[in-house]
Parts: sequence; structure tokens; C-alpha cells
Amino acid sequence: MNQKRRVLLVEDNESTIDIVERQLECLGYQATIAKTGLEALEKLADEAPDLIIMDIQLPKMGGFEAVRQIRANPNLRDIPILAATAKALKGDEENCLAAGCDGYIAKPFTHSQLQMAITAVFKRKLNNLPVNIE
Repeated sequence: MNQKRRVLLVEDNESTIDIVERQLECLGYQATIAKTGLEALEKLADEAPDLIIMDIQLPKMGGFEAVRQIRANPNLRDIPILAATAKALKGDEENCLAAGCDGYIAKPFTHSQLQMAITAVFKRKLNNLPVNIE
């Protein structure tokens, strides 16, 4: 029996949710959606996913604050986190990694870019190495 890996997709834009959810499904992942950082923390209290894809610009609680709280929780701190942001400004990747994310991807991204980013994040976690996603 092949069980799908679980992803918590933290994203507030409905069209982005639809696109990324389909991309994840094609990659063999099952997505749970949270639309705010607070909602993400609530969902993480119930069940820990295999991966978190965190939008950085979120209402109520931004992605960086949510990542800091996840990393401060001993039960959650080892979950790989892939930051996804539409800002894509110089220094954003470094800021995301410094905040506690394991990888970074700029939106919009293709199916293959998402696949490469997820693979790199899991590889980094496995080897405990920094990773850069182009």
C-alpha cells in the first residue's frame, strides 16, 4: 500500500491554492490547506505533515512569524518548510532561510520547479545542508 506524503499548503490566494494543489496531487502528495499563519498552527496541532509550503505574505500572521513559531515547537521543528513568495526580490531567499525555512521558491512556479524545490528541501533535511533553488 503506497501512502501519499502529506503537505500543509499555507496560502491565501484561491487561484494559487487550486494550481499548487493540482501540482502536488500530480507529484503524489496530499495537500491540506491553511489560509493564514494562525490556521496553519492550528492544523499543525492536530497532525504534522511531511512538508509545509509556506506563503510569506499572509493575513493575520505572516509566514515568517508562523515559521518562527513552528521552529520553536519541539514537536514541529524538524518538518521541512519550503517558502513560496511572489515578492521574489533580491535577498528574499536569504531572508526565508534565515527565518527557518529549508528552501525557497518564487511564484509563479512550474510543476517541474516545484518538484525540484521539494526534492531539494528533502535532500537538505536528510543531509542537514543549505540549499539554493534557482
